[in-house]
Amino acid sequence: MKLWATSDLHVSYQDNRDVVAAIEAPDPADWLIVAGDIGEKFAAVEWTLTQLSGRFAQVVWSPGNHELWTTKDDPNQARGEMRYKQLVELCRGLGVLTPEDPYAVFEGERGPVTVCPLFLGYDYSFRPPGATDVESALTIARDAGVVCTDEYFLHPDPYPSREAWCRARVAETEARLAAVTGPTVLVNHYPLVRDPTFVLRYPEFALWCGTTLTADWHKRFDVVEMVYGHLHIPRTTHYDGVRFDEVSLGYPREWKPRGTTRVKLHDVLRES
Repeated sequence: MKLWATSDLHVSYQDNRDVVAAIEAPDPADWLIVAGDIGEKFAAVEWTLTQLSGRFAQVVWSPGNHELWTTKDDPNQARGEMRYKQLVELCRGLGVLTPEDPYAVFEGERGPVTVCPLFLGYDYSFRPPGATDVESALTIARDAGVVCTDEYFLHPDPYPSREAWCRARVAETEARLAAVTGPTVLVNHYPLVRDPTFVLRYPEFALWCGTTLTADWHKRFDVVEMVYGHLHIPRTTHYDGVRFDEVSLGYPREWKPRGTTRVKLHDVLRES
């Protein structure tokens, strides 16, 4: 019984749907973490989680930014928090754990460990040099030709801004994590520290990649591993002795050059 992880499946691409259709649990008792960005359409998220929840004993989901988009061609036009709540209800109907459910304890290989799916968002605090506030940071990014599509499709309703929604989520989640005892695996679409963004081809994009409010969480909450996606740069790094793993599949143009036709599921609790 193992704990596996993947993210950024982006099933709007047929090649990615084919890859997802081929995912199998090495053991029927295994768990799977999906760290966000399944797709943009509500139906695509439903299709993917239906497939995966039927193959793994337990699926654990944290939302990415793409699930929260409201695009004109999606029959579901729910926005912001309402869309998130609808996704949570979808997951619950499939038996998939979400950031709104009690954190579950994985009792399998190298457990027990509490698996904590998080939904935190970002607050534009990963700012480029010379930025003094959110507006100046966004101006620098726009001048560099870098604007995340979230600016058009990810709505914070009913919050006045994405950063306000992020601050509310951080405060609520921090209180929940403080009540957890024992080792944890923290799962979030974005890394909890800024360091992984330093290798981005376009460093200004870091604005849409997390918040400085979580910079010490890996030290505070007995974290054995932090699982994230979003950057489409799958790799392992360590900060303060804690392992951070980016587990994304990414777009076909990114994973095809690696020569793979299957998702390489990440072994979360591996020894090295």
